[in-house]
Amino acid sequence: MKNSARTDIPIGIWLLGGLLIVTLAALSFGAVQLSFHKLLSAQTLSIEHTVLWHIRLPRVLLCILVGGALGYAGAAIQGLFRNPLAEPSLIGVAAGASLGVGLFVVFFAEVVQGYLGLYGMNTFAFGGAFISSMLVLRVVDRWASGSVMVLLLVGLAFNAIASAGSSLLTYFSDDEQLRTLTFWAMGSFGSAIWSNVLVSATLIVPATLWLRRFAMPLNLIQLGERDMAYSGVDPRRVKRHVILCTAVLVGAAVAAAGMIGFVGLMIPHLIRLLVGAEHRKLLPLSFIAGGLLMVVADTLARTLIAPSEMPVGVLTSVLGGPFFLWLLYQQLGRLNR
Repeated sequence: MKNSARTDIPIGIWLLGGLLIVTLAALSFGAVQLSFHKLLSAQTLSIEHTVLWHIRLPRVLLCILVGGALGYAGAAIQGLFRNPLAEPSLIGVAAGASLGVGLFVVFFAEVVQGYLGLYGMNTFAFGGAFISSMLVLRVVDRWASGSVMVLLLVGLAFNAIASAGSSLLTYFSDDEQLRTLTFWAMGSFGSAIWSNVLVSATLIVPATLWLRRFAMPLNLIQLGERDMAYSGVDPRRVKRHVILCTAVLVGAAVAAAGMIGFVGLMIPHLIRLLVGAEHRKLLPLSFIAGGLLMVVADTLARTLIAPSEMPVGVLTSVLGGPFFLWLLYQQLGRLNR
């Protein structure tokens, strides 16, 4: 245990150092090149100051929040379902959040915006993610708890239903709404502004801190709900709180940047290989690593084909698709032994 604790500290330091490096690189690279000297000495009225403080810095911070939220939620969902293939975009949670955003954009934006302001879209995204999470959990628990194939089939069904709903919404949308829905379907940080960062932070930070309280129960649930109940922890209470927090995280991420898949699959699995399945270590390190991956992906998305910009969801899918197939091959191979 002491050796494990000692190795976890350098891993966290390395991840934080990597996040700092890629953040500085993301602030420097782009259509307007900014040297480190210009980053520190940009004049208030200069174009460098505008690019840094009003375009790149809020975008990078939003990347960290969204990537961290998806990595954190993925680690919690995998622990809750006791399955390394559980991921918000694979089991329908992100699709439910996206459907909630679609309903808001097409039917409720003008009505709700006056009451909820900037939190209107996040509220609908949270509702879609929460309903999807609850339904998936109920179905998986009833049919076959922990089954890889059942989880994937349920996720496929929920993704199909949500995709059908989103397609139907495009039929009722006007040109402006259609552009918004298309933007959210691909995932992008192109519209990042300080107000979006503030709204996302006020949702993501409290949800991560509250979910951190359930790190030990997530460890206990790996032993089974019966053994967990014997230890004095109510499994139903843990499930409700974990689902509530992950729905807030996924809903905030989808509302801020759209559908960005596979971050919640890759990051927790890689961190688990480094530090094990102890959720007190897994959750915070997944947040840092998720933010790091998202900053790198977004920087590549806006620089690879500059001056055009590639949807960041495309890059994460390019990485996550093969990773998912490899992970699925491993899981099925273990079941067949």
